[in-house]
Amino acid sequence: MCKKERILVVAAIVVAFAVVMFCPLIATAGGNEIPPAWNQKLNASKRFDVVLDGEAVLDKETGLVWERSPSTTYQTWRIALWECNVLKKGHRMGWRLPTVQELTSLVDPTVMKPSLPVGHPFSFSSTTYPGSLYPFEFWTANTEVESADRAWVVVFVDYGQVTVQTKSSGYGMWCVRSGQGSVDVQ
Repeated sequence: MCKKERILVVAAIVVAFAVVMFCPLIATAGGNEIPPAWNQKLNASKRFDVVLDGEAVLDKETGLVWERSPSTTYQTWRIALWECNVLKKGHRMGWRLPTVQELTSLVDPTVMKPSLPVGHPFSFSSTTYPGSLYPFEFWTANTEVESADRAWVVVFVDYGQVTVQTKSSGYGMWCVRSGQGSVDVQ
């Protein structure tokens, strides 16, 4: 074997190793196949699985794990960040406030209230508060670029809305587990 052929063989082995180690085609969690990217559109019956002793929901479109029952109390943005970071649900820690992109990935813009895919397994409190759409308004981890005292909120009513609110206001929190997310901590 000449020097060029040996180099090609070694390069092929290195590439194959990298593909196997760093680019798995399918990750598994509890026997469920999770797509590695957000490139699929699944109906609710195939998209969501209740996991972690019934306390969370795996979204197979995104690979994110959501609380099955989002918080039923108003929180300021800073408290919501803290509460998610220390949450123990399904005998697991590692929760956080979702990014605006992650939270809006749950919105079904064809559904009025809640603006979630028909047949979703999430549970919401029937409690509502005067002058609010709660329990369908949730903080995200993202601060508004123009004003550090405001953060993005996703409203799961009227076919899904995204808005910005003052961080001292009270909104719900819907914690998520996943790989690293982008979090603004201003």
